[in-house]
Order: sequence, then structure tokens, then C-alpha cells
Amino acid sequence: MSAVGFSNATSVLGSQVTNRLRVVLALIALIVINTVLYGKPIPFDAGLERWGWLTLSGVIGLALGDAFLFSSYRHIGPRLGLLLLSLAPVFSAVIAWGLFGETLTFMQMLGIAVTLGGISWVVLVRGEENGQSQHDWRKGILFGILAALGQAAGLVLSKQGMGDNFSPFAATLIRMIAAVASLWIVALFQGQAVKTVQTVIANPKGLRWAIFGAFFGPVFGVSASLLAVQHTAVGVASTIMALPPVVMLPISYFFYKEKLNWQSILGTLVAIGGVALLFLR
Repeated sequence: MSAVGFSNATSVLGSQVTNRLRVVLALIALIVINTVLYGKPIPFDAGLERWGWLTLSGVIGLALGDAFLFSSYRHIGPRLGLLLLSLAPVFSAVIAWGLFGETLTFMQMLGIAVTLGGISWVVLVRGEENGQSQHDWRKGILFGILAALGQAAGLVLSKQGMGDNFSPFAATLIRMIAAVASLWIVALFQGQAVKTVQTVIANPKGLRWAIFGAFFGPVFGVSASLLAVQHTAVGVASTIMALPPVVMLPISYFFYKEKLNWQSILGTLVAIGGVALLFLR
């Protein structure tokens, strides 16, 4: 649902405006949620170390990662953008191996290979039949890979900042504050802040889609994902969170009128199977 909302918003507002808008909408909603649940809008008592990990996670995962994701949606659509995002568990395993010394078993290496193979299969089925030029196609693929890398790094950093059963809604709020600050400070220096507000006001349709996407994505979806990571293994949660490309297949076909061939469908299923293998115990 988040992909549908933000993909439609991006087509109207552009990827950068959508990214700046959705973090503000999500921040407002999260402040209300934290006030209702815990009696305090912002968890200032969370501790400097926790704020540090979650702030870094917000900048990398929510600001940079999602900026690349929205650009990917714009160039190749939500189905392929989400499929490339399935690389995030692969990147998470590699990051954990590189930074924390976690070893990769034969099954994990096989899962990485299968995932990469499935995604490569879909990507190599060229996109001209759905209207993408070669230039847009390549840019969309690159942005999707960078989005997956950003999400993976953000998830690993979030895990470091969520010890002692810290509230996922409070953690998401801290990450969102970091995303809002980083995106809008850059916008101010680039002279784009006022233009962003003007674009949103002039396009109420884009605003409605952004509100829709913000609820299902940064507010509900991200908080639920952190709750999942907190209460089960990162691998199990990541595998379940890799399923959206499968759900997007009928949505893309019926609502976006996207042409799907058997290679795209089978490649998607192979990629998701590879993610499951990655965390098979």
C-alpha cells in the first residue's frame, strides 16, 4: 500500500518533494501516537547512545534510502522498485558479516545467489514493453539497488538502538526526526524548501496519495517492522518483509495495467525464495 501511495504521489509531485512531504506527515502522526501511548510526544529520555544509533539509521535508511526508492518508482514503477528492495536482506547479511563478524553458512550463500539470480532474471527482461526507455531503465535499477542498501544499513543500525525492549513507535519517531532534519536542511541550502511547499499546495491529488502512503509506510509499516525485528530474529522478519513484490504482481496487472510475462512472475518468486533460503535454519 505504501508503494502504491508513494508511486502515485511521485508521478504528480516528483520524488524529492514526495520524500520531503512524507517524512513531515509521518512525523506529525508519530508525535500524536507517542503522546497517546506514552504521554510524551518525543522520547528525550532515551539516552544519547540510543539517539545516536537511531538518528544515523534515520538519515541512512529513511532519508537517503527512501529518496533512492522513490526515484526508482518514478523510473521503473513500484513492482520492480519493490523487487530490487528485496536485496535488503542480502545486504543486511553482508553488512553483519563485514561489521560484526557474523559468518555466512553455505545455505546463506546459496540464498544470496538465488536471490541475485531471481532479481537479475526479472531485470534482464527488458522494460520497453511497459514504456521505459533504456536510460530510465538503467537509472531505475541503480536507484533500486541503492535503496536496498540504504534500508539494510538502516535496519542494522536500528537493531543496535532498540535494545531493552525500546518502543518501536518511539524508535521510528527518532528516526523520522533525523530524516526530517536532514532532508529539509538540505532543501533550505538548495533553495527548494519554499518551492516544495508551493508544489504540494498546487497538487492536492499528490498530497492525498502522500498521506495514504505515509500512513501505510513510515507510520504503520516502519513501526511494525521494528516491532518484528525486536521480537524475532532479523532474518525471519526480513524474509517476511521481502514479500511485497509478490503482492504487487496482481496490483501491477489489474490497477497499473502493466504487462507481466512468465519470466517476471517466476523470477520474482525465485528471488523471494532466495531470501527465505538466506535465513533458513
